Amino acid sequence: MALVKKSACWIFSGLMLAASGVYAQEAVNQTAAGKYGASQPAGIGAREKLLLDADALLKSGKPADAYALLQPFEFERSGEVRFDYLLGIAALDSGKPDKATLAFERVLAVDPNFAGARLDMARAYYQLGDLARAKTEFEMVMKQDPPEAARVTIQKYLDTIRAHDEAEKTRFTAYLEASMGRDSNVNGATSQAQIPVPAFGDAFGDLVFTLDQSSLKTSSYYGGLAGGGAVNHLLSSAFGVYAGADFRSRSHPGHHQFNLVDLSTNAGMSYNRDAEVFRVGLIASQYRFGVGYEPEPYRYTSGITADWQHQVSPSDQSTLFGQFTQNRFVTSGMKVQDYNLALIGESWLHVLANGKSVVYGSLFGGREVAVAPVSPVNPSGGRPDGDKTMFGLRAGSQITLNETWDFLAGIGVQRGKYNKENLAFLATRSDTAWDLNAGANWHLNKIWTARPQLTVSRNRSNIPIYSYDRTDISVMIRRDFK
Repeated sequence: MALVKKSACWIFSGLMLAASGVYAQEAVNQTAAGKYGASQPAGIGAREKLLLDADALLKSGKPADAYALLQPFEFERSGEVRFDYLLGIAALDSGKPDKATLAFERVLAVDPNFAGARLDMARAYYQLGDLARAKTEFEMVMKQDPPEAARVTIQKYLDTIRAHDEAEKTRFTAYLEASMGRDSNVNGATSQAQIPVPAFGDAFGDLVFTLDQSSLKTSSYYGGLAGGGAVNHLLSSAFGVYAGADFRSRSHPGHHQFNLVDLSTNAGMSYNRDAEVFRVGLIASQYRFGVGYEPEPYRYTSGITADWQHQVSPSDQSTLFGQFTQNRFVTSGMKVQDYNLALIGESWLHVLANGKSVVYGSLFGGREVAVAPVSPVNPSGGRPDGDKTMFGLRAGSQITLNETWDFLAGIGVQRGKYNKENLAFLATRSDTAWDLNAGANWHLNKIWTARPQLTVSRNRSNIPIYSYDRTDISVMIRRDFK
């Protein structure tokens, strides 16, 4: 109940401040009219009349009408300071803060010292709930020595943001998922039953091995469970700590040997400065595979990860990321596959004009170093194919139609080349893998989501035992806890 009361008070104070922001805007912009020629001459042209009419609508308390008047000319007149500023005010005061930020961004690109635009940009971020950037913009206006009326209002905003930050120092989130579907290749195996092996051939040609059924492509229905949680705690305005854990499981009726459980944890520190966020942390996971509700451990992974998020503009975010992990297999027959992975990459996210839909892309590269030691069963050490160098691309989008529906689509490709000739196949392995996924989120309400999804993946290799095709069709339902 206390949390509800705090939230209600914060929302109410925000509405009051948003209303008072109009008066602060007028106080800051007392000189703007003269600077940008807002006085009405005896005879005016159509371009000037549009601005004067919009300004009159704003002053008469009709921001939605002003926005409807200006918006059709946005493409034509984008870059004009007065036009963009009036468009931004109209959008902001008619409940479109996402549109407003784009207009104010254009104003500030031309005139970084336009205090009124910066104040209204701060108000727009505040309405969007981006309090960190709102605070930054409010503080920048304060440094420009605004009129006293504006200073009082800005300080009220800053005090409200500070109170909210205090209440939000520790945040918990969690989720639970249940899914069911059909996977055409649950073990990611080849469909080619007979494999020619040159190393074991004779003068009459290659020796052909017939694979066991468990090593061939196997389709199955499945049921899945997943869940996890995360906690973020702010130590100060700049530093924070975080931790989280997730689990995922799948059961395959009739093919229990392919049941799996994936457990993962992470913890680290974050540093926030203006529009920059730096994070570094530790990660660990355990992958279990085989018969039963608690399959036997198959592989352990541990390592370090880091990323740097940079807000390039109100609608664009760039992230540099990297990680180093040790991957160790449990069973004696698989220890020869042990490797260390170093990976680095960059991703870009762009928010579309509606302020809710996004498109993204990423580029990454890395190297797997085989580390299995020399032993009687592995006299040369490492793994049969040696080290692996890889690079990949991924792109996708999430298009939001309304509060109930959004659509997801993504595509990725990865190229991997090994550095050691496989003695059984007398070839240096080279793989190209790609995947395509598409789905839709149906938001039943703010905490329940249902998602039908299709994923198609392919791997092509010059060593036929590693080539496979896979199609997964599923339906998932998710419950979020915030």
